[in-house]
Amino acid sequence: MDYTYTIIDTDASSKLQLQLYLEEYEDFVCAGFAQNPMDGLNTILKFAPDLVLVNLKEDGMSYFQMVTELSQFMNTLPLVIGYSTCKKYAYNAIKSGFFDYWILPHNEFDIRKTIFKLRKQHPKQNFPSTICLKSYNDYRYLDTKDILYLKSDNNSTDFFMSDGNVISAYKTLKSFEEQLPETFIRIHQSYILNSRYVSRINYGKSLCTLRNPKEQEIPFSKKYKQRVDLLKEKLSKKAANAVS
Repeated sequence: MDYTYTIIDTDASSKLQLQLYLEEYEDFVCAGFAQNPMDGLNTILKFAPDLVLVNLKEDGMSYFQMVTELSQFMNTLPLVIGYSTCKKYAYNAIKSGFFDYWILPHNEFDIRKTIFKLRKQHPKQNFPSTICLKSYNDYRYLDTKDILYLKSDNNSTDFFMSDGNVISAYKTLKSFEEQLPETFIRIHQSYILNSRYVSRINYGKSLCTLRNPKEQEIPFSKKYKQRVDLLKEKLSKKAANAVS
């Protein structure tokens, strides 16, 4: 499962350098940028990233206040990494519970050590590769790799499979949302799709096209657009890596 991150930095070169280093790690996906504490607070509440990276610069104390404010709105706080050209804010970072503190300019080795420490201390949950659909005394097991998408119909959910079959379950879409692997993305009130099969994202028509014989198009709604943005970021990263 991926780790999402947000960078709060007014220095364009520092932000770009950090993003380039993080692009090396396929399980780290960018969930937005911000340039000041207020914008940062809004971005964090909007995207709920796992990790927040902050250039403390001369506004360091205001960012510590931002982190304190987060606890008023979020049950689970993101991990925070601060960085600066000096150790001026290192003590405050430790007292504020920051996960790590870097000295600029960004150092590839420091970033790699932090990434490995984060993975070790905060591993992402692994999901089973099959899902069980129960109906009375009937138990049906589906390989999640073969599921194209799920579509809700009132209190039932249809599973559209890669072989063309459609299997119905008498549970809501939401009941399956947390059981599925991280490749499944909810993009609409009525749809969850398997990102493995996405071949196109059309923002003009608000459609995701799935790679199968029928080239099925699944609509996404404004409410779930940020999830589609994260999906685009992840797919683009993998496409770039495949070319390089």
